[in-house]
Amino acid sequence: MKIEFAPRQIPFQRRLQTASVLQWVFSFLCLAQCCIVLFVLLLFTRFWLISALYALWWAFDWDTPNKGGRRLRCTRNCIAWQYMKDYFPITLVKTVDLDPGTNYIFGFHPHGIMVAGAFINFCTEATGFSKQFPGLTPHMMMLNLWFRAPFFRDYLMSGGLIPSDKESASYLLRKEGGGNVIIIAVGGAQEALDARPGAFTLLLESRKGFVRLAIEHGTPLVPVFSFGENELYDQVENPKGSWLRWTQECLQKVMGISLPLFHARGIFQYTFGFIPYRRPIYTVVGKPIQVKKKHNPSQDEVDELHQRYLEALCKLFEEHKLKYDVPEDRHLSFR
Repeated sequence: MKIEFAPRQIPFQRRLQTASVLQWVFSFLCLAQCCIVLFVLLLFTRFWLISALYALWWAFDWDTPNKGGRRLRCTRNCIAWQYMKDYFPITLVKTVDLDPGTNYIFGFHPHGIMVAGAFINFCTEATGFSKQFPGLTPHMMMLNLWFRAPFFRDYLMSGGLIPSDKESASYLLRKEGGGNVIIIAVGGAQEALDARPGAFTLLLESRKGFVRLAIEHGTPLVPVFSFGENELYDQVENPKGSWLRWTQECLQKVMGISLPLFHARGIFQYTFGFIPYRRPIYTVVGKPIQVKKKHNPSQDEVDELHQRYLEALCKLFEEHKLKYDVPEDRHLSFR
């Protein structure tokens, strides 16, 4: 295999962009584990008091992630996210104005490998979410497991992330006055196993929990499609029925997280590594689907709204795909 090295003469701006993406990839893959190790190791050093005091704070603060979290403006506005946004680049596309007096549920598709588009658009201000949707506060949902990691949980909350459970979502959707947006990567970790360039198959047919949640709170559903999300990484072939796919699905059921074998480019060469390709992402926010509130909806009512959502998502995709270099003969499919 011939290695293609990066040119020596690269603008400093591009080096900063790569560095910002590198720290994000590290945070996504390793930071939680590093925080856990640090917390434990400190207990066996003269700095044990740091972990002891944090443990007390942690016990006192245990329910904060389930009650809207604790976002920090400095984290969301960090200059590193601007460089990361420019690396791909990532663009947030608004199709309609949203009422700041209403709560919303955004269904984000596709999950991709690392949901880069969702992170930059909704967990930072790099693409100007607050300017495009004034009065709305985004809350990206993430696997509950990560909110059990010391120190890391606080980092997640500072960006506006909350646990992906019904309790956390309901707490915000019940708030009077509106203005809260719950962002759910509906396909979840399991969909990441199908994330590869050119893939337009979404894990959505059996995912109806977010629809039921919308009916119970009378919250409008907004389909969001992120063009380019699946183009960032290649993935080792893992077709249904293969031993690799069977192993990945078993691990996903046990651990709650999937382990796609992905690769792209490196820091100083373009042949292999875990740094995503420089490919544009356009995250298109569609029109809200109005939902009638009902405390205990029937399965038929859930199915009917779910079908409306699928149709709205397909329409959004078809209306915008040619703008973002998707071939005319490509269409969304669901499983």
